[in-house]
Amino acid sequence: MAEAARAGGGARGVHDARDARGSGGSGGDLGFSALAFVLALAPRLYVAIAWAREPVWDGHYYDFGARRIAAGLGYSDDLIVGGQPVWHPWCHYPVGYSGFLGLVYKLFGAGPHVATIANAVAGALLVVVVHRLARRATTPARARVAALLAALSPGLIVYAALLMTEPLAALGLVTAPWLLARDAARGRLVRGAVLAGVALGLTALVRPQSLLCAPALALLAWRGPAGGATRGAAGGWRAAWRRGALAVALSSATALAVVAPWTIRNCRVMDGCALISTNGGWNLAIGAFPRATGRFETLRAGDGCPIARGQVAQDRCWMAAGLRWIQQDPARWLALIPKKLSFTFDHESFPIGYLGEANPAAWPEERRAAGRRVLTTSHLGLLSAAALGVVALPRVRPRRALVAQAAAIAAVLGLIAWGLLGDEHTFWPLAVAIPLLAALPLPGRPATGGVVGYLAFAVATVVLTHAVFFGEDRYHMVVTPALCILAACALRRGETARPGGHA
Repeated sequence: MAEAARAGGGARGVHDARDARGSGGSGGDLGFSALAFVLALAPRLYVAIAWAREPVWDGHYYDFGARRIAAGLGYSDDLIVGGQPVWHPWCHYPVGYSGFLGLVYKLFGAGPHVATIANAVAGALLVVVVHRLARRATTPARARVAALLAALSPGLIVYAALLMTEPLAALGLVTAPWLLARDAARGRLVRGAVLAGVALGLTALVRPQSLLCAPALALLAWRGPAGGATRGAAGGWRAAWRRGALAVALSSATALAVVAPWTIRNCRVMDGCALISTNGGWNLAIGAFPRATGRFETLRAGDGCPIARGQVAQDRCWMAAGLRWIQQDPARWLALIPKKLSFTFDHESFPIGYLGEANPAAWPEERRAAGRRVLTTSHLGLLSAAALGVVALPRVRPRRALVAQAAAIAAVLGLIAWGLLGDEHTFWPLAVAIPLLAALPLPGRPATGGVVGYLAFAVATVVLTHAVFFGEDRYHMVVTPALCILAACALRRGETARPGGHA
């Protein structure tokens, strides 16, 4: 029975429940959540006001789209045809972030710092949700550590000055599991699943691949009301699977219902139907075409789609071209995966590059280099600690648990040493190791179901997405809050079996 409980996740559910009870339930420590909000908001407001300039790169398009939305013109621009402006709809970029800024501009005007102040507030709210979610995963003290890591993360702070999507997407990725875990523990699984679906649907409008996290919501529904764990009996496991399936079905259906009006709009005004945006084909082609390097490269008409078409038709053309290039030389495409993951996880420099592009005089190369070092060092330290969040501090007994967890720790430390001492400072294998170690049923492992399992799954979706498409360091920012919680969980106590098969 003990082995069955470990294999099925019952012991993990008990550990999660024990942590929740020990922390005083979901309503406890609200004072610290409020303090974390203030602590996070102060530096974000500073950079939002002192460092922000005209938006550049993709931020220019998000801002332009937001201003059009605020003006009642929709997600669009104007084309000059016959000397007259003609309304021209967009859906190349996901609409969510521009929609968020458009609402802010409608309410507060489009002044020079309105958008970045909104970013600062959203970033501070992200820290609060990290704290509330972490309390569902670990002890009160460790949950506070997770909140402090998120509040003081240099990358997340600097991002307040950027008009980019990642922090808002990250807020949705941690809000959805928090809503479900909170309500499931109160016996309100249906309400929690629906609310999580709303959060996930809104997040998908910002970052479409967020929908990939929907299956992991099942991990948060397996536990019964009031933190009760599912027992190892066959009936108990069937009930747990039914709860998980219900949560995923409801949240997925709700998320798609949230997205549906935008999809209908695209089918109505674009040159074809698109679920959310029309850059998936472009991104696949960028990661597969003959000039692919593993990171962003500009596609040209001569690369495969020379005829000017509508946005949907262009994206479908690039999708077909990308699939054709992969089929023609799959070995080359596979060989690019380590480079793509390296560009995604081995450094953190995009925020500094953005600020330097927006205000070159304030960011000479020496200051940029120093900023890149600070952000990269912080990110790599966080990634390294997060990898230890899915292994346990070994116990002397039982011996097989001691050996298994000692080996897991040695593997993580070996990857860290390889990153530190290797010529190329390769740390991306740690991002791959997090979901793998979370999934492996190693004896004596820590609780890796529930919140921790969801967070590890979220990391896996980023790894998979950018292994298929292409890598840039800004793409790991969406899971930086997840890494904060995992890092706070580093080297917890492992699971133990008790008589009768319950942990």
